[in-house]
Amino acid sequence: MNKFSLDAEMMFEVTARFIARGTDAAVTGNEYLLRLFDKDIFDEDFVGESMLDENGCAKVSFRHKAFGDLANLEAFPDFYFVVYKSKVPVFESKLMKDINLVSVERYKKGEGEVIDLGTFLIDA
Repeated sequence: MNKFSLDAEMMFEVTARFIARGTDAAVTGNEYLLRLFDKDIFDEDFVGESMLDENGCAKVSFRHKAFGDLANLEAFPDFYFVVYKSKVPVFESKLMKDINLVSVERYKKGEGEVIDLGTFLIDA
């Protein structure tokens, strides 16, 4: 991982898109919420949350310190997320272990790094 990505002040943005199983339509609406977590050996860190936009996309922005601190010097986060509909979990991703931010990031000038977790088919 390069030094640039480990800058504690660097902003990261994780994105994911959701489409409905059976219709392939974007999952939208104010009742949908994504919560992103970093799984550690003994606990998990809440990284952030996002509503789904009109294209079914969620975007969570955070700094490196959201998943790395002095007690836990992990360079590669282990992300997973949960999608809620009206506060009820409707989808939980598999644990994405040791995400190498360098290999998946896209730099957005003035904004930081963008990590696209992909598109997911969910029961909406």
